Amino acid sequence: MQKKLFTERHGGAKARIQESLDDPTRTGLLATVTSRTSDESFGNSFPFACQDGQGNAGCDLTALKAMMKTFHVVWPDGRNDDLTPYSDGQIFDLLEFSYEHIALPEEGSWHSYWNHYHYSYDVSAGRSKFEQDVNRIFERNGIAYNLQGGEVVRIAPAFLDVSLSETLFQTGDSVLDDLLQTARQKFLNRDLNIRLESLEKLWDAWERLKTVEPGKDKKASATALLDKASAEPSFRKALEEEAVALTAIGNKFMIRHTEIDKVPITESVQVDYLFHRMFSLLRLLLRSSGRGG
Repeated sequence: MQKKLFTERHGGAKARIQESLDDPTRTGLLATVTSRTSDESFGNSFPFACQDGQGNAGCDLTALKAMMKTFHVVWPDGRNDDLTPYSDGQIFDLLEFSYEHIALPEEGSWHSYWNHYHYSYDVSAGRSKFEQDVNRIFERNGIAYNLQGGEVVRIAPAFLDVSLSETLFQTGDSVLDDLLQTARQKFLNRDLNIRLESLEKLWDAWERLKTVEPGKDKKASATALLDKASAEPSFRKALEEEAVALTAIGNKFMIRHTEIDKVPITESVQVDYLFHRMFSLLRLLLRSSGRGG
């Protein structure tokens, strides 16, 4: 664990809300990968065989570059052939490719004739250190992403992060559980189009949840669900008003329907707001009815 710097210890850290890479972040991430290409960290996946056949002499950069080219992954020198800077997507691909193939090199015997070490590798330690270094750069620059298990994922806003990570979906209805889990996964994706799909899944989960309580029809089932959430009249009324409002939002905006009269959602912060609002209601209803949350 890397030590927090002064500004972080005294309340000066950047809020992690930026969803595109700035130049310092881009430079730091590329430098982090470059350091691994020069310290033999890729040697486990792309070994350079000792000329005497006695062991692994580090990384075969030619083989590494060839594989990166095959997968259309950029070399960490920062610019495309037309001298344009790498896009965020290109850098994220580079990070994920690197994580997959990195390992911590450990020097073994010294081969004096060929003037090199023989190496062994610790994959877990190498990946862990790389992930920590990348996430430290994201954190210091206020970037709303983490490298997590080999994938670059968007981190939830602070007001949602804990509830998203802690919530367990045990509704007793496998379809509802799947909708909720899919919504959570899509919400954390860095692609806005996929994040929009999280709203669709969450509103589908809302419609499904309205039918899980016993009742003669959907309205009766939804009423029973809200009754379990609060016996206090004023709060019960507020919950019902919120339930009606969220249903209307799902019908008015381009969430569950795509007709030309539906209002599109175009910004990431709008997704955050709507997801948080619906997720909070669903979590309350799940908990109050004994279905996890």
